[in-house]
Amino acid sequence: MAKQNSFVKNLKNINKSINSLLEQNLNKLKFDNLKILASNNKTILTVVAVFIFFISYLLVPKFYKQDDISKELKNELLSKFNLDFTFNQKLNYNFFPRPHFTSKDSLIIENQKNIAEINQIKIYISLDNLFSIKNFNINEVILEKANFELNNKNSNFFFKILNNNFLDANLKIQNSNLFFRNLEKEVLFINKIKNMKYYHDQSELKSTLYSENEIFNTPFSLKLIDDEDKKKLYSKLNLDFAKLQVENIFNYDEDTKSGSAKLFFNKKKSSINYKTNKNYFEFNYYDELEKKKFLYNGKFNFKPFYSVLRGDVEEIDVSYLFGTNAIIAELLRTEIFNNKNINFKLNINANKIHNNRNFTNLFLKSKILDGLIDIDDTKIEWKDNSFIRLTDTLISVKDGKLILDGKSQINIKNIQNIYKFLLTPKNFRKKIKTIDFGFSYSFDEKALIINDIMIDGKYNQKVNKELNNIYFRGSSMQNKIYLKNMINDLLNAYVG
Repeated sequence: MAKQNSFVKNLKNINKSINSLLEQNLNKLKFDNLKILASNNKTILTVVAVFIFFISYLLVPKFYKQDDISKELKNELLSKFNLDFTFNQKLNYNFFPRPHFTSKDSLIIENQKNIAEINQIKIYISLDNLFSIKNFNINEVILEKANFELNNKNSNFFFKILNNNFLDANLKIQNSNLFFRNLEKEVLFINKIKNMKYYHDQSELKSTLYSENEIFNTPFSLKLIDDEDKKKLYSKLNLDFAKLQVENIFNYDEDTKSGSAKLFFNKKKSSINYKTNKNYFEFNYYDELEKKKFLYNGKFNFKPFYSVLRGDVEEIDVSYLFGTNAIIAELLRTEIFNNKNINFKLNINANKIHNNRNFTNLFLKSKILDGLIDIDDTKIEWKDNSFIRLTDTLISVKDGKLILDGKSQINIKNIQNIYKFLLTPKNFRKKIKTIDFGFSYSFDEKALIINDIMIDGKYNQKVNKELNNIYFRGSSMQNKIYLKNMINDLLNAYVG
């Protein structure tokens, strides 16, 4: 009986729990809750309506006439960037990821001539005033795969663009080429524009150009800031591969422009002052730490193009010119100078050679002409006993290695002093006036091969046979004992 009462009691508790659950859920179906549900549906419908309206708003430019769009965009581009565009194909409109027009095969016209052919242009417009085609506001333009044609007459094209206000609009140029030609329309060089951007620099509060480029297979970056009020152009050039950075201030107020630059190379700092006009470029270059000991000057003439550089140095470190990682050696490896349109001369006088007291009075004479690079007529003295002259030289890249081939003549002033220095046995001490030979030197391996030795104008077969077994490397050339023994062995072959 007790068990039956307990069962009935549990049954009532379960029933009570079920009733409680039903009441809680049925309360949700009251009129007030139904009104809330209806209100939520209105919110959803409103959101959907707003979304549809917004998409419709974005699609408005699709319904404008093509001629009207082209005219208004051309006017806006001319107003913002002072660039005269021509659209040869239809302007297509897209609103994703943001409203913009695209077109193929466009042109930039200057002085009634095509200055640029553009594979694709993208014109991004503001979300404001899409209902009015006359109120389109361009906020960014991207030119892709464009080819620019420049020469001396329009060489300041990219610089002039900086005169515009980029406060509310940017201009980008990507994956493009700049062809610079002479008056005969021959290509002097091609500058690859990987990524170029004109924008308003918030920190400087001025129009700014930043560009990543490549010229003669040499990558570099350039940043320009134009101060139109002061008529000054600030620039920063980076050659990362050569660890060279150049910061420049250019004054362009007068007919003959002037400027000054600071150069940072491998933690060394130097400066250059220059002036230029449409016909020439002149400069003076010096080490700020040793102004009197390190001075170069030069001139680049534009009509016709040629250049001459001269330097007077108390002491020169040749490794800075032709060392494994030297900037000139790096540039030579890129074959940047293998251009028949380059006429270039570099002459350097140095009283001393860094880390080598035996060699003095170096006169380095180099030139680039018709795509060939040589250091003919370079001279150097050795211990006041002889001087060495190089002829028939050629600097080239073979299998990726920088090689100097040429001939050399040694004119001996005091052969007896040389024999004393070499500790040459007396029976080998024959009088010698000149030594001629051919050579090949690898800058990368620091290796030297000598051939075809002629002593006093005569070819000696024994000496040249002995020479075939000799291959100079960096370590052996710096080993004085090795060199003395080797030269004495050659003298032995010559006398014997």
